[in-house]
Amino acid sequence: MRLRSTKIPKDAVHHPVFARVYARMSVAAETRSGMAAIRADLLTGLSGRIIEIGAGNGLNFAHYPPAVSEVVAIEPEWYLRQLALRSALRAGMPVDVVPAAAEALPVKSEAFDGAVASLVLCTVRNVERSLAEILRVLRPGGELRFFEHVRADDRAMATTQRALDRTVWPLVCGGCHTSRDTLAAIERAGFVVEEYRRVKMPKRGIRLPTSACVLGVARRTTVVD
Repeated sequence: MRLRSTKIPKDAVHHPVFARVYARMSVAAETRSGMAAIRADLLTGLSGRIIEIGAGNGLNFAHYPPAVSEVVAIEPEWYLRQLALRSALRAGMPVDVVPAAAEALPVKSEAFDGAVASLVLCTVRNVERSLAEILRVLRPGGELRFFEHVRADDRAMATTQRALDRTVWPLVCGGCHTSRDTLAAIERAGFVVEEYRRVKMPKRGIRLPTSACVLGVARRTTVVD
């Protein structure tokens, strides 16, 4: 597959401390917080060629079903990308780990049957541009599987999220923004949201600014100009 040229530098995202902390925490969360089950729900039923946006350390790779023929995994952060490359070697299908940013995907239009965004749209610099790129690279009828932090339903936590997003949270958490209305952004981008459910992570214990999540499926139904 030929990659599309881009002006985004290969390491446009650089979070060396957070990347190492995230890598350790994400492995522990697989069982402690039920993330392995979430990943399985997120990816079940996918088939064909898939692009994964913000693959992190590659923990999704083990959960792709056999009907998936190939995964192109986009990861802009250097340290996490090295871990994703190791995970790709253990995957059950070809996985190509690519350094790029979500706002400028270096692949052809309408090249994929499905796209996966897992805990990444909270970190991208431009949500609208990133979703426009995902829409572009999906074939008509292709689906977007998403699992994302979202704005909390209750006013008190939503206020806390907005305060954190304006101050320290993005700085210490790899650019994460906890108060984004990602579901609405997906619909504005031109996707049709077919199904979703609210998820609390972790399911038990103290409520965190990142506890409110949404898991769902959206589809590209129109031709992109």
